[in-house]
Amino acid sequence: MTSRVQNVVILGGGSAGWMAAACLSKTLGSQLQITLIESESIGTVGVGEATIPSIHLFNQLIGIDEQAFVKATQATFKLGIQFKGWGKEQDDYMHAFGGFGFPFGSQPFFQYWMHSKTLGNQFSFWDYSLNSQAAKYNKFAKLEKVGETNLQGLVYAYQFDASLFASFLRSFSENLGVNRIEGIVKKTNLSSETGFIDSLTLDSGMVITGELFIDCSGFKGVLIEQALQTGFECWSHWLPCDSALAIPTKALTPLPPYTTATAHDAGWQWQIPLQHRTGNGYVYSSRYMTDEQAEEELLNKLNSEPIGPAKHIRFKTGMRKLSWNKNCVALGLASGFLEPLESTSIHLVQFSLGKLLKFFPNKAFHPSTTDEFNRLVNQEYNNVRDFIILHYKANQKQESKFWHDCAQMPVPAALQQKISLFEAQGQVHCGSDELFSDISWTQVMLGQNILPKSYHPMTHSFPVKNLKIYLAETRSIIKQIIPAVPKHKHFIDLYIDHKQSPNNT
Repeated sequence: MTSRVQNVVILGGGSAGWMAAACLSKTLGSQLQITLIESESIGTVGVGEATIPSIHLFNQLIGIDEQAFVKATQATFKLGIQFKGWGKEQDDYMHAFGGFGFPFGSQPFFQYWMHSKTLGNQFSFWDYSLNSQAAKYNKFAKLEKVGETNLQGLVYAYQFDASLFASFLRSFSENLGVNRIEGIVKKTNLSSETGFIDSLTLDSGMVITGELFIDCSGFKGVLIEQALQTGFECWSHWLPCDSALAIPTKALTPLPPYTTATAHDAGWQWQIPLQHRTGNGYVYSSRYMTDEQAEEELLNKLNSEPIGPAKHIRFKTGMRKLSWNKNCVALGLASGFLEPLESTSIHLVQFSLGKLLKFFPNKAFHPSTTDEFNRLVNQEYNNVRDFIILHYKANQKQESKFWHDCAQMPVPAALQQKISLFEAQGQVHCGSDELFSDISWTQVMLGQNILPKSYHPMTHSFPVKNLKIYLAETRSIIKQIIPAVPKHKHFIDLYIDHKQSPNNT
């Protein structure tokens, strides 16, 4: 039997590197020697991080205490993403986490809501989302369900300081035996027989040997690209933004429990509220706007006072042709980049880590293992990519050349089919392995004015009188519960002092 891998080398810290270290040390630590190489002189891209609810799976896997995590990373809770100006200039909608309405009948809630619109219902789709309504009033609590009803409680993720997150995971990992080495890789030494990575030579002259190498070196892809020349699939023809500008500002009052993405002339502005500050940035296309214009526009539209210098970032949207090549697995920016519009960066790291655990190799590195890993990671990136493209494609801002060009661009066939199906009957078909569910796709398409021509006829099997009562009761329950939910900032202050019960209303 082929011997198992025992020596893992991680190149690069940041969120991706220390997530890998924490995950492997927690799950396979007794079987592995794990070394992480990073340099204090090499900065990380992370300026503030927003996540989606799947992060709970990672935190649960490694056993993170939530209260300690929220306190250490200056985290806030996140109920969704507010999109401003993405359809038409004055449009404003939320991609809220969680469900809409009560589960009932044979069709998704959206189909019954569309039926009700033909009966005179003037209420917004988002009036039936507890997450959306709590976010509207800056409210948050750990609420699994609403009283004795079948209405789902608040579904949340986090917003946190990326550098503090990495530090938190570093302490966690080092306590489990991960060996951190300060240094910069000067040479990657490949086997003359197999082309696999044998070792890394650092600037100090130290040579680090390994059996499995994890590349978390950022855009450079020191191992996956510079050494192994894996190749890169560019998606800039669908996602034209190639630049970002980031700047921290003072904390917001009141403290929103959501991320904001506001469309501007040649891209969009993010706002990520943390406890101690606010993360801000402008993602834009250098073909339509200069760096100076982007900085001027961002500074003019900040909601709080800057507390640090602006940071410019260049990127290329796309992914490596192989995320696992020979004995090297790329994570984070070394694997690929999808702009942070839907807060998927952390998810894509943890997804790849989950598949690495599932297909953890022995020293034979059998091609069937790496092939299946690459197929699944590629599929996940493509699904997320299409969801992000949708936001650009579904705009009606014809006065801007950037947005006009985005609206006119051809899109991947799978995405076009989703749009056409929704336009025809308000339906979205999502595979069981897709990250974003039909309710996520529905919110973006409806929020950006892709309107169905009809709805499913099976909704007529539900009596009109009962439908009206059901919808009114749903709105009433949500309206009644919101006043009892504490303000977001108040909840956090009590929670990090261990004065707040895990589940409260």
